[in-house]
Amino acid sequence: MACACSLAASGAEVHADMSHNLWWNAPEVPVLRLILTDSVASRGTVAVDVAPDIPGRCGSVKAQFDYVLARPGASDTLELALPSLQPGFYRCTVSGDVTDSFNIGYEPTNIVSLPDAPADFDEFWAKAKEELAAVPGDFKLTELTAKSGKKRKMYLAEMTSLGGERVKMQVAIPVADGKYPVQIYYNGYGAKPWELAVDANPNVIEIMASARGQFFSEADNTYGDWIRYNLDKPAEYYYRGAFMDCIRAIDFACSLPQADADRIFVEGGSQGGAFTIVAAALDDRVRAAAPYIPFLNDYRDYFSIVDWPAQPVREQAAKLGMSEEQMFANLRYFDVKNLARRIKCPVLMGIGLQDPVCPPHTNMASYNLIESPKELVIYPQCGHWVDYGDWNPRRDAFFAKWGAKK
Repeated sequence: MACACSLAASGAEVHADMSHNLWWNAPEVPVLRLILTDSVASRGTVAVDVAPDIPGRCGSVKAQFDYVLARPGASDTLELALPSLQPGFYRCTVSGDVTDSFNIGYEPTNIVSLPDAPADFDEFWAKAKEELAAVPGDFKLTELTAKSGKKRKMYLAEMTSLGGERVKMQVAIPVADGKYPVQIYYNGYGAKPWELAVDANPNVIEIMASARGQFFSEADNTYGDWIRYNLDKPAEYYYRGAFMDCIRAIDFACSLPQADADRIFVEGGSQGGAFTIVAAALDDRVRAAAPYIPFLNDYRDYFSIVDWPAQPVREQAAKLGMSEEQMFANLRYFDVKNLARRIKCPVLMGIGLQDPVCPPHTNMASYNLIESPKELVIYPQCGHWVDYGDWNPRRDAFFAKWGAKK
């Protein structure tokens, strides 16, 4: 595998050597290797800049190289040793006669991003859970006959969550008698519903859950841009209710007579990855969790790396007359890293090393604080996605391992 780009002046390409998948652990000394090739003889100059993903954290490393490709099809390897990197992720920018940029990582499991939960954090979430428990779930199932199969039936599910919000989901339930493990999928930010393969997993109850105003419930959205809704009021902020929707989905699962309540598994990507961590942190009924490229982590660092959602959130804070510190103070209640230490179940996390939406630093902010059994998969060429051909069977094996009957 390689990251390639073209050289405008000729047909040259540059490839980042993938022998370490672009990340290293001590005692390895990171060595960045760039392999230049061309279909014709050529020569040129490139500059390489290796800078921390968070501006100001530590110094950049810069170097300039001349390369010579003496004949068509020849290659030249440029090497830059990086012996003084601190644990973290770095942006490598190649410029000059050839241009490219990509991320590398060093000692990712030693990145430190300390929790910054408010003093009343535990009380805040205990109160939210108490309020949720006082709301009857009023669960309802309606079979979607046209989508049902021979081995499982498909249903539209409805439930009442915190504040009386009515939330919709889609559920596939095996036809045969018995008790089945449950796999809950939490939705990404603004994601559109996708279809379950109704008979593909005949021995599993699958639930595609919705957060309020999103996914199957988007037609009922009264929140506008969810992340900005009631930003100045933690007790009424969008994610207080949305996090409770994650728990209510587990309540729903446990209400099904076909469900094995001891084998409830949760998964999701992006915002769904955040919801997966939240569910595992706030609800001990989760047997194992598989978040990938999780959103809503480490807000202060997050907002220093990317423009979205930093820009719209900052704009909303300014509109509400909030200072930067007031904004971050409120967001600390909903920062997923502040929930990570509460997780007791096993966790499998996948991250994309090239992710420009939920940068790998923010993923590791939560992962490194999880104290339960955990596994990490770094996909070196993935952006805001994972290699699903690898991830899906890996996730299935992980859930099977932790859901095995004793």
